[in-house]
Amino acid sequence: MTIATSRPAPVDATLFRQVFRRHAAGVAVVTTDAGRGAAGVTVTSLTSLSAEPALLSFSLTATSSVWPHIRDAGSAVVHLLDARHTALARTFATSGADRFAAPTRWRRLPTGEPLLDDAAAWLRIAIEHRHPAGQSHLVIGRVEEAGLGDGRSPLVYHDGSYHAL
Repeated sequence: MTIATSRPAPVDATLFRQVFRRHAAGVAVVTTDAGRGAAGVTVTSLTSLSAEPALLSFSLTATSSVWPHIRDAGSAVVHLLDARHTALARTFATSGADRFAAPTRWRRLPTGEPLLDDAAAWLRIAIEHRHPAGQSHLVIGRVEEAGLGDGRSPLVYHDGSYHAL
């Protein structure tokens, strides 16, 4: 006997995006250098996965100009942004922008990764896993070093724009 089961049609991509526009998310910038120069991108998909061991994740679209750098890098730095960093978040979210040119202030860690000055907090990660996920890639990193800045009001992204809490 064969039992036919039907699956509902997949959710339309436009509706999916509209739903997630109602979800407020923290804002971070991920930077790396895979040997081709500093690269970075704004992300709103940052998630804490585990405290012991300290693991985090974020995702990037496969078409992101930064994806090849993250794909090839062994490490990266995740910078948590606060309300003072709206312009920085926009710069690192803008395709084709020279993200590390002035007024962006940054330096290199002794391990070589680009570190943005004045972040609310930062985490240097060893990139452990990269998983294809639809049109994106899920990146999992093990936190190897962290630092706290002078964080104030967090920066969040909601309904297509940045807001302070």
